[in-house]
Amino acid sequence: MDAEAPSLQAFLTYRLHKLNKLTDRHTGEAYAAMGLGVGEARCLAAIGEFAPLSVNDLAARAHLNKAQASRAAQMLVERELVLKSASEVDARGVVLTPTRSGRVLWKRVMRLIAQRNADIFGCLSASEQRQLETFFDRLIAHSQLHSGGD
Repeated sequence: MDAEAPSLQAFLTYRLHKLNKLTDRHTGEAYAAMGLGVGEARCLAAIGEFAPLSVNDLAARAHLNKAQASRAAQMLVERELVLKSASEVDARGVVLTPTRSGRVLWKRVMRLIAQRNADIFGCLSASEQRQLETFFDRLIAHSQLHSGGD
């Protein structure tokens, strides 16, 4: 290794991915206990929060590619957790909204997300958590500005 090059573990992106992997397994197991895959849970969370959503909007809100979002949305429609209806804006498009049972499960998913966040960030004081939120907001805004995207 080059003496001048930083260690891989020193990079923020490496550490963010590591934290993500450490938490994903437990979150996935909790979603599975609800009968949901990770993609389905992420889509249900986004639809419940931001409905009505097109599939493109869902992909952006759930941080999935369009194909993943479309498959997950279709699974939610088949399970009658989400209603797919024609878009009033785009005749070729559809919009997704939660059904009554979808809303009930969405609330459970949101409680799980809140608990997972409390577990992950519980080692930080309230002040540190607010600082971290501010830093993440700045990093996201900076990245969006420089990538021109979501």
